[in-house]
Amino acid sequence: MSEPTDPVTIRTIAQHTGRSIGTVSRALKNQTGLSEETRALIVAKARELGYDFNNLKTGRIRRIAFLLHSQHSTLAASPFYSPVLHGAEAACRKEGIALSLFAVNPAEPVAELIRLHQPDAILCAGYFEPEVLAALRASGKPMVLVDMRLQGYTSVNADHHLGGYLATRHLIESGRKRIAMLSGPLSHYSIQQRVRGFRKALYEARRLADPDLEVTLPGIGDRDQAVRDAMAGLLAMTQRPDALFCYNDSTALAAMRYCLDAGLKIPHDLAIVGFDDISAAAMAVPPLSSVSTDKEALGAAGVELLMQTDTSQVLEKILAVRLVVRESSNDD
Repeated sequence: MSEPTDPVTIRTIAQHTGRSIGTVSRALKNQTGLSEETRALIVAKARELGYDFNNLKTGRIRRIAFLLHSQHSTLAASPFYSPVLHGAEAACRKEGIALSLFAVNPAEPVAELIRLHQPDAILCAGYFEPEVLAALRASGKPMVLVDMRLQGYTSVNADHHLGGYLATRHLIESGRKRIAMLSGPLSHYSIQQRVRGFRKALYEARRLADPDLEVTLPGIGDRDQAVRDAMAGLLAMTQRPDALFCYNDSTALAAMRYCLDAGLKIPHDLAIVGFDDISAAAMAVPPLSSVSTDKEALGAAGVELLMQTDTSQVLEKILAVRLVVRESSNDD
């Protein structure tokens, strides 16, 4: 029977690295005042020795950094992420927590940003590269992903899979025969799940998935031009689609504008459904059918997960969605 080992402490790490207890403490808490080389050496040794980083996660959360990828910090993305931010702000106000927004460029050192602003916890909204998340996690601070999922991280998401399924099933039940989909980069968890829901609905209806009817838009460049090019290709097909599911409302609205300019009647010639139910969806002409997500609740749930006492536990929360049918997909 093996002897129980003593827990690894800051003193243990100091002994193994030859650094002072204060230096080790600053390195593990990602504080300023020491070189990156020293910090990396201490953190690596702590991991090697099996130090429990949850020992650092004590005390009340007073400051939260709300991180938004620079690719989401755009006019097209703001109708979705602004309500998410507002939901997080409202939850923070109730708890007396200060919330700060930062647009993060992955080419910049995110660890330096965290050291500079010293938040107690981190909310990451939308897609982030795994390398960026790993750098943020190395800070040892509680962290929650909002509108993204990655193995081993606590996260909160809308039910993207069900949303894609409901939108596509609605188009099938409306009598549409050739249903196309415009999606974005499949590296994004939410988009990946919406595509899976789309395909599941087709499969259940015993429809053969036509790869020519699935178009993936590029993640960079002129989004509206990419939508116009995609729609031009779909409408030029010998058997063109009679319905379209778009991975978000901004894409759906751009597709609808193109179709109307081309002389098509919506929904008679092409039924269209979007996702997210941003405010512009209901105000469009014709009003856009969309899968509604509670964006404020996403932000609030992210804060609530950060407030969980046991931050060592990986939690995954899924919020309900519902389909809002409007004139863009309803012939009645």
